[in-house]
Formats: sequence, C-alpha cells, structure tokens
Amino acid sequence: MEEFIMVMKALSDPNRVKLLKLLQKREMCVCEIQAALGIAQPTVSKHLKILEVAGLVVRKKEGLWANYSLSDGSRSPYAASLLGNLRHWLEDDPKIMELFARSEGLCRSELCRIRE
Repeated sequence: MEEFIMVMKALSDPNRVKLLKLLQKREMCVCEIQAALGIAQPTVSKHLKILEVAGLVVRKKEGLWANYSLSDGSRSPYAASLLGNLRHWLEDDPKIMELFARSEGLCRSELCRIRE
C-alpha cells in the first residue's frame, strides 16, 4: 500500500502532472523543463526527485546533461498503470495544449548557453 500512496502523492501536484505530460513527448533536461513550466530550477529538481523516487521518471546522465524520461514502469505496477493512462488523459486540456506548444520551440543548447 505504501508504494501506491507514494505514486498517488507524486501525482498530486499540478506541475508534476505537467512535467509527466512533457516527458511523454520527449526526453528533456532540467533547463528545458524549467523553461516550459516557467518555474525555478530548484523546484523542477525537487519535482523530478519525487517523480523518480515514485518510479515515474528515470534519469540518464550523458556528459554534462542529466536527461529525464518516463519510466517503463518496471519498478512499480502502480506507476506503470498511471503512466499508461496518463498518455490518454488531459490531451485536450487547454493548459496541457499550451504547454506542448511552448515546449516545441525550446532549444537545449540555447537555454543552457544563457546560463554559462
């Protein structure tokens, strides 16, 4: 039951749900997620950690980049079920549609160059 509650709590924040919807489209780094959601980098990192612990996202280190993508659900049947259903949910939500449109124009190299 604890694993189920952890997955449900991870999805109890609107920004975490938006983050998962973003990752349905493609793998992203923290900078891209931050720009798409319009929230601070530490807040993005905190949300990613909660989603990772719940088995909803995975992190892959590639050189300087830490890329995040949706989990395959192998660690948690609850995470697998929710990620499967989330692919069909909220597709016509105006906030999610706006988020998808905003994320399409994001360029990782430009976003991270600004911070150097």
